[in-house]
Amino acid sequence: MTNKSNETDVILIGAGVMSATLGVLLKELAPDWEISVFEKLSKAGEESSNEWNNAGTGHAALCELNYTSERPDGSVDISKAITINEQFQVSMQFWAHLVKSKLIDDPEDFIMPLPHMSLVQGEQNVQFLKNRFKALSENPLFEGMEFSEDPGTLAEWIPLIMQERTTSEPIAATKIDSGTDVNFGALTRKLFDQLERNHVQMNYNHAVIDINRTSDGKWELKVRNLDSGTVEHHIAKFVFIGGGGGSIHLLQKSGIPEGKHIGGFPVSGIFMVCNNPDIVEQHHAKVYGKAKVGAPPMSVPHLDTRYIDNKKSLLFGPFAGFSPKFLKYGSVFDLLTSVRADNLVTMLAAGAKNMSLTKYLIQQVMLSKEKRMDELREFIPNAKSEDWDLVVAGQRVQVIKDTEAGGKGTLQFGTEVITAADGSIAALLGASPGASTAVHVMLEVISKCFPEQVKEWEPKIKEMIPSYGLSLMENPDLLQEVHASTAETLRLDCIEQANLNRNTRMLLEG
Repeated sequence: MTNKSNETDVILIGAGVMSATLGVLLKELAPDWEISVFEKLSKAGEESSNEWNNAGTGHAALCELNYTSERPDGSVDISKAITINEQFQVSMQFWAHLVKSKLIDDPEDFIMPLPHMSLVQGEQNVQFLKNRFKALSENPLFEGMEFSEDPGTLAEWIPLIMQERTTSEPIAATKIDSGTDVNFGALTRKLFDQLERNHVQMNYNHAVIDINRTSDGKWELKVRNLDSGTVEHHIAKFVFIGGGGGSIHLLQKSGIPEGKHIGGFPVSGIFMVCNNPDIVEQHHAKVYGKAKVGAPPMSVPHLDTRYIDNKKSLLFGPFAGFSPKFLKYGSVFDLLTSVRADNLVTMLAAGAKNMSLTKYLIQQVMLSKEKRMDELREFIPNAKSEDWDLVVAGQRVQVIKDTEAGGKGTLQFGTEVITAADGSIAALLGASPGASTAVHVMLEVISKCFPEQVKEWEPKIKEMIPSYGLSLMENPDLLQEVHASTAETLRLDCIEQANLNRNTRMLLEG
């Protein structure tokens, strides 16, 4: 039964960090625009943005080895690392603007300073890390990075990892203290709280079931109220589809040509969480290793200190797996129903090309807890099974499309935005670095979808993001200024003491 029809300027589908970021940006740039948000779950940030469904790494390419590739001559290509680092700096500037403007509060609720480290074993890997360190440390974006292959130094940096390590195999690490742990779930909720205060209409337990173009070029959404079962019709001039893995189905329903020949490959994840506080206290860093041959980039093993619910935690993983669901709270028919006539050949080609990945994911699914413990013991030699629990993380859907470089059915690892030619609708697809680069990605959406307004908005964008339109790497003075101001505003230089004070206050109040 249809019982409601509304018209608005902007509709955001999905209450994750991407929609939240776009919503807050638009409210800053066009305060009079009316915005509505539709989320099928009961609250914001419950899928990929949730703190238990991602690694919380402020992806700045400080420690992630898959962002720096080795060339045939042994040198290291750092171009992707530079791009991702610059994009994360944009996010940091915007978050600092929101805190400074009192639009969000208590930055320690969502961001904490934390060393980022890369750790490798074996002669060949140690040489790669040494070459990577040389290339990165010559770049101003990565100033302060240290390298060591001395066991004594490593024992100071990562005592838990070096404790009772008996192998004679060469081992090396890099460390940089300007890394962060980001609670994207908490950040998402803060952003949506601000949007609600700014009169954005939030519609939880509402599932978008269809999207159609109207005769005057707007978009009509068919939305089911999951509480009442009624169907509503909502019309908007601009629609952003930020529904995680669910974006593919909605993009297909829109019928735009740019959404043709695109598919998705779902990858699930499992983390191990330490339940022993004594062990948690012995580690203080995000330590990334090298991905196994055939593993997707999102499956790079890492041992992470996390700050969740005002508590220090320790996670290891992720272990990849396969589920046909496109969302953690999705349907087992998601993959099947995403196959259409226009993407069938693309999907089949991807399947044929990625048999090794499929085999790897099946092997991961079949791992027992003890087998997973064996992988953890490559990081913590004396890890005990009873100290670790398994937690199912979020679903990621990698984009499959036809490319010039890869041909039919190429699996894309990264974040991708599909936009209609007239800019009236955009969909976010893909995975990591995702949330870390949300502000950069949403500014791209704005420039593509609102080209006429961008010139008018530029002064405000530069006020929020001082480096907008500039390369920080090529402007070292601006880089130093941005680093200093964001660290001060986000309290990254004194946040640990603030957190201790708050925890003490909570204990006294409790």
